[in-house]
Formats: sequence, C-alpha cells, structure tokens
Amino acid sequence: MAKILKRLDKPYYTSQNINVTITDSIQRYLEYLEIEKNSSKLTVRNYFHYLNRFKIFCQKLSPPLTEAEKITSETIRSYRLFLSRYTDKKGLSLKRITQNYHLIALRALLRYLIRIDVNALHPEKVELSKAESQSLKFLDLEQVTRLLNMPEISTPQGSRDKALMELLFSTGLRVSELVRLNRDSINLERKEFGVIGKGGRARVVFISDSAVYWLDKYLKDRKDPFLPLFIRYAGIKKDPGRTGETLRLTARSVQRIIEKYVKKARLPVKITPHGLRHSFATDLLSAGADLRAIQEMLGHKNISTTQIYTHVTNPRLREIHNKFHNRHNA
Repeated sequence: MAKILKRLDKPYYTSQNINVTITDSIQRYLEYLEIEKNSSKLTVRNYFHYLNRFKIFCQKLSPPLTEAEKITSETIRSYRLFLSRYTDKKGLSLKRITQNYHLIALRALLRYLIRIDVNALHPEKVELSKAESQSLKFLDLEQVTRLLNMPEISTPQGSRDKALMELLFSTGLRVSELVRLNRDSINLERKEFGVIGKGGRARVVFISDSAVYWLDKYLKDRKDPFLPLFIRYAGIKKDPGRTGETLRLTARSVQRIIEKYVKKARLPVKITPHGLRHSFATDLLSAGADLRAIQEMLGHKNISTTQIYTHVTNPRLREIHNKFHNRHNA
C-alpha cells in the first residue's frame, strides 16, 4: 500500500493535459477515490491492482495503447479474452467473479473519465460475465453454539477468542470493523457502540447479553494498559509501546482463529469471520426480523445486498411450504 500511495503523493494533472494517458487516468482516479470518495486504503489498493493489470495489458498490445480516449469496444473484448485465459506462475486461472472485479474497476474508471469531460468509452460497453451462483456459507444455531464453546477459557488466548467470536456473532461485524475496535469503543452497560463501516457509513451495533458477559470477563482478565480491544499474545519480539498498537490483531489473525475452532468443532462448513456475519443475518431472518432492520444492522448501503439472505432462509416461505405441500402426506 505504501508503494501505491507514494505514486499519489504529487498531483500531476492540469487542464493543459489534453491527451489523457491511461497511466495518468488511473493515477488521478485513485486520487479521486482517496480524497473525494474517502475510500479505504484496501479499496484503493484493490482498484490499483485491477486497473494496473488493464494498463499492462494495453501496453503489451501491438501497437501499444496509451491514450484513454482510444479505448474501444474491441479493446474491451480483447481484455475480457485475456482475463478468461490468464494464468499465474502457478498455473492458476482467474475465477469468473475475479474477472468481473477487473471489469467493474474498469467501468468505474471510464465513468470517472466521462465525469471529468474526457471523451471515453461509455461504461455500459463493458459487460460483465455471468458469474456462477455462490453458495452462502453460514452456520445454524446449534453449529454456532458448538463453535463458541471450543475456546479454552481458562487461558488468556482462549478468553480472548471466546469474547471475539461471541462479539462477531452478536453484532454481524465485518472483520475489518472488528480489528479496529479499541477497549474504550464499547459501552458494555448500554450494550451498544458506534462503528464506521464500509464507505464511511456510521451505524449503531448492539451486543447480546452473552457477548457482554464474555467481553467483560476478557477485559477484566487483561492486566495490560494497551488500547486495542483484541491483542495477540504470541510472537512479541519488541517493545509494544505505550498503546500496544503493534499487538493489535489483524484481519488475517482473526481468520486463523476462526479456522482453528472450526476444525476443532469438526463443523461440516468451512466458515470464515464473514461466515459468522452471514450466520448473524440468517439467524435474525429465521426468527422473523424485518429485512430493513437487518440491512441497518449489517450496514448495507442497498437493500438488494441484504436480500441475498432471503434466498437462504425465509420463515414465511417455509410456513407456506409446510402448509400447502405437506397436505399430500396427511
């Protein structure tokens, strides 16, 4: 990420730049994401990755394509073919959904160019491939209970892991939101706290009684003054400093923790931290919660994103099925 931001340190674009190059267009768009859209570093990094691949593709054309205004429908067709046939050094190809991420980034770039009055190809000319249906991985309540009972709570790590998983299932937090939490972020008395989620959108998160209990126990067992809510205990090689920021768990660390207990519980589903978010949503929906309320709790911008859960579990559809289909077995 540091290498990416280093390239964005000095604005280069002026009104005198008549022929807008693809390289310059990408750099200015990344600056736009960072400054105007207030996108996260992860988002900027991902768009850099996808658009940089397009730039390299254009440079290898014969003759090389360097000007953004000269991107045509034929360029897009060739690029889609390139993505479809692409393999890395290990011989692995790009999944259909990953190919679409590249095309979505390119669409966004073209939309931005039109916005700043560059005569660019219309974004609608970039069609997405029909992606394979993705099965939504989640746990039922019995499986969640098994998973949450796996940590050895008599150890500092086990106490932390128990509190961490209880909080994930209780709130439906994204893992990126979880690891940013500090000890003073959460009000255990009110059983709620605020979080800034994807796209800089703020929302209130509510904590279950069980999660409050285990978080309180975990924090009371902590003997350190460090700021992060969840810290690592292993691999401490240097002075963590006054705040203990270097000890903060990363998203990858949380993934490993969940993977560890999924294996220990011998669950049939290979679940991730995001899978616990799915489990949170499907549990609410199964209990009859309103879809709009779930949207608010998950921090989804659009209700269409939340509607994926209606394909997984819908108590009304189950009720109709039982009422009208089971009569044949009477």
